[in-house]
Amino acid sequence: MHQVAAIQMISGPDVQANLDQAAPLIAQAASAGAKLVLLPECFAAFGNSSLQQIADEEFSGQQPITRFLAEQARQHGIWLIGGSIPLARAAGQKPMACCLVYDDRGQQVARYDKLHLFDVDVADNHRSYRESRDYDFGDSVVCVDTPVGRVGLSICYDLRFAELYIALRRAGADLIVVPSAFTAVTGAAHWEVLLRARAIETQCYILAANQGGRHPGGRETFGHSCLIDPWGEVQASLSEGETVLCQSIDPDHINTIRMRMPVARHRRFVPAETIAVATKESD
Repeated sequence: MHQVAAIQMISGPDVQANLDQAAPLIAQAASAGAKLVLLPECFAAFGNSSLQQIADEEFSGQQPITRFLAEQARQHGIWLIGGSIPLARAAGQKPMACCLVYDDRGQQVARYDKLHLFDVDVADNHRSYRESRDYDFGDSVVCVDTPVGRVGLSICYDLRFAELYIALRRAGADLIVVPSAFTAVTGAAHWEVLLRARAIETQCYILAANQGGRHPGGRETFGHSCLIDPWGEVQASLSEGETVLCQSIDPDHINTIRMRMPVARHRRFVPAETIAVATKESD
């Protein structure tokens, strides 16, 4: 059995305020025994209009967000997944929505750039979302070996694209993380059913950390961070607010389900490999 945690936040545009908010939640998760901790999408900058500046600072000597992640992982002796931050491949380039993984020594061991960008219209007070105005598209599927198993990386809107999750399963994922900022409207309609579907299809645990409440500027996110098991059952779920979910995952449960219903072996439609698969191994 392995303890994992999802942190739920209500982030705003101020980076330092968000980091100050995240630190005690990370400490709480570590104190509860979590070996791997997941932060939500946009945990460090939500609704910030200066994403390019934030990304450029990460290439300067300041690096406030990545230094924070490394220090928190090392301080608490945990594997820490930084939901998403704006980070380019080179200084001055358009940033990606980037998920970073740090090991328990504070070393960055994996990076995933969000493949699917949220360019949609929603019947809420924000109405129109166009992530591609601020971010560039990623191009790789990424798994990383951790003490709790092989972890597949995804971010929020990726959840609607089953082929990504099948690719993560084919790359050996046992646990797939979904750091998110699902809106209140789309979350109420689709959050749990999509998470359960991805778990059932892949026979993986799904750990989802969502933003959860009303943010500065009026945007509302759904919350309900949760852990889904490989049979599609909700093992634990939150409501709204800033809080921590800590729950165990069982490798034997994964193996039992996959042996009894070997869907990976039965699959006859295999999606064409149009994007790279990167598997990072911990040492």
